[in-house]
Amino acid sequence: MSLIEWVATLLGIACVALAARRSVWTFPTAIGSVTLLGAVVFAQRLYSDALLQAFFVVANLYGWATWQRARRSLGEVRVERLGPSARRGWAAAIVIAALLWGAAMHWLTDAAYPWWDAGIAAASVAAQLLMARRKLENWWLWIAVDIASVPLYLAKQLYLFAALYLVYLALAVIGLVEWRRARAAAPALAVPA
Repeated sequence: MSLIEWVATLLGIACVALAARRSVWTFPTAIGSVTLLGAVVFAQRLYSDALLQAFFVVANLYGWATWQRARRSLGEVRVERLGPSARRGWAAAIVIAALLWGAAMHWLTDAAYPWWDAGIAAASVAAQLLMARRKLENWWLWIAVDIASVPLYLAKQLYLFAALYLVYLALAVIGLVEWRRARAAAPALAVPA
């Protein structure tokens, strides 16, 4: 295990712990973590994962700006929920994206586990965007991503990353509990469709 893997791991743990607390410092920490993680997974031919890490850099910049605006206008990072039709839309988009991306990786590259990797990537993109938008449902997706990622990293003998995703899983459960608590304590907001 390289120094890069260790630093990415420590930054990743700090990032998720900060997100669970709704701290805007989650975003700069995440940018450092995903940049390093991207280099490692690219070397392992997990191309969907590597592209995902590049996306995360941009998504974390977006989330950082979104959370800062929320803090300025609301005084806090307020938790919101998706409506039923929005949940169905996000689920359909994840499935379609995973199928299309998996097919592209299968036919156009020498990707290891292209379908598995693409499914994780599609769910991760949705989870990151939902986190940036302060939606509670992001944690359910992160929990699913973490559960699916552990065996993938074990299959690629990336043991530290597999352990990291077990830690992420525990932190995602904590994040879900904390965000639910914050949502329950906040004044009611209109639920978008």
